[in-house]
Amino acid sequence: MDKKLSSFERGDELPEEFAQFFKGKAYLNMLTTKGVSIGNVTFEPGCRNNWHIHHKGGQILLVTGGKGYYQAYGSEPLLLQEGDVVEIPAETKHWHGATSESWFCHLAIEIPAQGSSNEWLEEVNDLQYKQVEEKTHE
Repeated sequence: MDKKLSSFERGDELPEEFAQFFKGKAYLNMLTTKGVSIGNVTFEPGCRNNWHIHHKGGQILLVTGGKGYYQAYGSEPLLLQEGDVVEIPAETKHWHGATSESWFCHLAIEIPAQGSSNEWLEEVNDLQYKQVEEKTHE
């Protein structure tokens, strides 16, 4: 993959403090941290993050390239592609990542809120991931 899958530069591999919550390699290019935190996140094929919860603030994903998945706990998974927008309410357990055959890029917008935090949970294991692929196969 070239360094620029979307309009935004790919950035560097995630630092270990975040990489430990991803299966596969992902890259981060922080676009801004003032006021609203916006990062361009790029996932290699098959990479996904663990289940996690954004407490108090929530998150918005703006898909800028490739194909990926989003799933809220207890809901059907969504296949995402360029132009899709996902609004993730605060306190929603969820995960997101690339399909097994495509790189995936999105802007991750953290919704500011007093006392907001991110709680990382269990990984999305290979069986769960395979089931998502089967459910969302085009």
